[in-house]
Amino acid sequence: MNKELTELIDGCKRNQAKAQEILYKKFSGLTYGICLRYAGNSFDAEDIMQEGWIKVFRHIDMYSIDNSFEGWLRRIMINTAITHYRRNLKHAYHEDVDEAGWIEGDDDGFVGGEFSREELLKAINKLPNGYRMVFNMYVVEGYRHKEIAEILEIDINTSKSQLSRAKKVLQKELELMSAVYLQGTK
Repeated sequence: MNKELTELIDGCKRNQAKAQEILYKKFSGLTYGICLRYAGNSFDAEDIMQEGWIKVFRHIDMYSIDNSFEGWLRRIMINTAITHYRRNLKHAYHEDVDEAGWIEGDDDGFVGGEFSREELLKAINKLPNGYRMVFNMYVVEGYRHKEIAEILEIDINTSKSQLSRAKKVLQKELELMSAVYLQGTK
């Protein structure tokens, strides 16, 4: 870890507002991106990020200089997003398959072609909450279905089906994006 970051963390441990402000500015882009990926919209992402940063500053004494600060910060943001999801679970957990844009068939692959990071994020954010949460945890963060099931308090088969459906919905969305792009280039 570089000296500047070590000094900032030490300042945060002493509740120095300036150190907290600099640390926040240094990592706010990263944390917002994580929160947006899980939240699906900027309003919820900002709430999650704010709550996550409160946890960071409240528990910074628990951070060990021997570990990656970015990894520690990332874990707090992800856990905060999961907590936010659980709190809102009663509003909409399982989407009706028809409403979510279920695609018949077994094709598990994605559409060929290249998409920008923003385009992919836009497509992921269109996923229903349950699909998006499982997709992010499995594909992006590398959790296994058993871990996802335990964290989200769902059945392991629910995790697997949510991921499968998320991939199919994403495939359809990316196909639509490709078609729109190709129409625009003619």
